[in-house]
Amino acid sequence: MGTIVLDISSIHHINEPMKKEEMTLGILVFPGFPMACLTSCIEPLRAANEISGQDAFRWMVVAEKNEPVQSSAGVAFSPDCTLAEVRGLGRLLFASSPNSVFEDPSKANAALQRLLRGNTKLGAISGGVFPLARTRLTEDQPLSVHWCYEAAFKAEFPAIPIKDTVVCTEGSFTTISGASAVFDHMLTLIEDSLGGDVMAEVACWFQHPFIRSATMSQKVPAISTAKSQDLLPKQVARAIRHFAEHIESPIQISEVAEAVGLSARSLERGFKKATGQSPLNYYRKMRMNQARQLVLYTNDPITEVAYMVGYSTPGSFMRHYRETFGVTPISDRRAKNSMRVGSDDVLPSG
Repeated sequence: MGTIVLDISSIHHINEPMKKEEMTLGILVFPGFPMACLTSCIEPLRAANEISGQDAFRWMVVAEKNEPVQSSAGVAFSPDCTLAEVRGLGRLLFASSPNSVFEDPSKANAALQRLLRGNTKLGAISGGVFPLARTRLTEDQPLSVHWCYEAAFKAEFPAIPIKDTVVCTEGSFTTISGASAVFDHMLTLIEDSLGGDVMAEVACWFQHPFIRSATMSQKVPAISTAKSQDLLPKQVARAIRHFAEHIESPIQISEVAEAVGLSARSLERGFKKATGQSPLNYYRKMRMNQARQLVLYTNDPITEVAYMVGYSTPGSFMRHYRETFGVTPISDRRAKNSMRVGSDDVLPSG
């Protein structure tokens, strides 16, 4: 497949003189970054400028090197400038896959510290929270991590508190869980700068009817159903929370039933009605989904991953993994860079 290279600098005229009230957003992209996160930053700001008749916002694509950066969708973007060159940003958001790293960490960290001294606010979108945390600049400040990366993030950064909110603005860093949450956050910036009327019109332009606050919890899908977990019957949802709390140390289904105030038979019936599968199968799938995060987004040995999701022997783990995903953990890890998400996957490609 041929690579499409887009140069968007002509859209926003980044070389024009800056006005005092303008805010310039930089999006720092790494190879394999999710393109939706970039467009969800730019499009609402472009619309706000058009609706208000002001150049209230500017934006630029930033990269470590001055060469096109290919997104997870195969579309490449030419950066407006390199990280070492960029100046005058109000905010800089990392956009990447969880595996992204700087080619020259020392030089990149020096550039980031220079930006921080110039009052640039740093943050990250989706998988971009990983390279941001790898800079060690965030220290032990809480960060929002997309639910599908939570296990991998905890494994690499056990000391960093994780927030399940769509956006986390605690401390000095703004971390955003995904592309839709980025759109919400841009609407907040628009409201702060141009007022609620402009913000509401931007939302309506894009038919974005429900503007979430930063403190809202992320939606988490119920496995193999068309519902999110918060739409399941109360006792089934409570049972799922118990499962999630006992990934590393498996719990008996009878214990979960007792904890939610049901008999094992009633829990079985309720689970099958709500999800189409037994509690045991659902629980195993939860453990497998967490295992896949660790397989794809950490370098932990496969035997260690098995223990981390509650298997006492790697053999049964390998068998269940292949039954769930159709490949072995080793093959899955090797193929991660060209991975295509299947119907049972919970992991976005970027």
